[in-house]
Amino acid sequence: MTLGVRVRKRLSRLFRLDVAFDVDSGVTIVFGESGSGKTTLLRCVAGLAAPDDGRIAVGERVLYDAGNGVNIVSSQRRVGFVFQHLALFPHLTAAQNIAYGLSRLPKAERRERTTAIATSFHIAHLLDRRPAEISGGERQRVGLARALVTDPAILLLDEPLSALDHATRSRIIADLREWNDAHRIPILYVTHSQREAFALGERVLLLREGAIVADGSPDAVLNAPSHDGVALLAGFENLLDAEVVDRRPDAGVMVARLAATTVDLETPLASSGVGARIRVAVRAGDILVAAERPRGLSARNVIAGSIVALTRQGATVHVQVDVGGVPIEVHVTPTSSELLGLGPGRDVWLVIKTHSCHPVSAV
Repeated sequence: MTLGVRVRKRLSRLFRLDVAFDVDSGVTIVFGESGSGKTTLLRCVAGLAAPDDGRIAVGERVLYDAGNGVNIVSSQRRVGFVFQHLALFPHLTAAQNIAYGLSRLPKAERRERTTAIATSFHIAHLLDRRPAEISGGERQRVGLARALVTDPAILLLDEPLSALDHATRSRIIADLREWNDAHRIPILYVTHSQREAFALGERVLLLREGAIVADGSPDAVLNAPSHDGVALLAGFENLLDAEVVDRRPDAGVMVARLAATTVDLETPLASSGVGARIRVAVRAGDILVAAERPRGLSARNVIAGSIVALTRQGATVHVQVDVGGVPIEVHVTPTSSELLGLGPGRDVWLVIKTHSCHPVSAV
């Protein structure tokens, strides 16, 4: 089954959603910063918002076609929609919430389908309880079961797990992946979490200012960004201004000099020629810190710097390092920070593999 979407919708004088894509059965991650149009896109597919122009179809079934005056009402689109805020009916039991969309079916069939979906999401023992009597993760499972019990042709998920802890999120992702393996319908999954994108996604659509700016596998989109805007959305903490000073096609690399410094970084070869101004995207977690100048390494980039500041954020220490006037952020564990004696003013060496340096265009 293929979901085809071509929609344009103006939300304000300055912002317009304008996207076109086709996705097959499976999970497609819709990724992007707040205000990029992700939720509006899902609402257009669900029929909760009317596009200004375009066409939406599932297989041969047209849900919306501006040119032909087609606009199937939301209740008849066979779309399952799970919001970040579930809006479960507090006065109904889990079973009654799940079966809410099955009112036209015989009672026995409603009970059978409710029990089956509850079993697959491991909440069959909670069916007699109300939302206030179960945990947040269990309520989320009820919300997913309610959306799926109606046998939708499309499933839309708008950050459904964002309020949950990592362990609960991982278990629900595993259950959702198993359900999808059995049913194989198109799923659009909005999230800000790279972990969820890699755990669930077969494809990523990256939205920026109402347009799709990247489309591909999670690894291709989030680990190999094409330009600086994508790198920012994909969570690269370091975007370093640089100039290409050498190209070595035989080795598949090139050398970029950090702006206003004499510091060179070897990066994978890109199309930029010598003299081109680029940015080098590097994840803070991909940089190693050494208290002494390391030797005999395979990593090509060993750079001297001085620590400016350290801050503890959860299980990670964020280290700000000055490299020739260029600030670089590095993430280490608290144990590593303590063993290396890291602190403001300490001279260190940063070790960065060539393939951790991503040359991107600045747009």
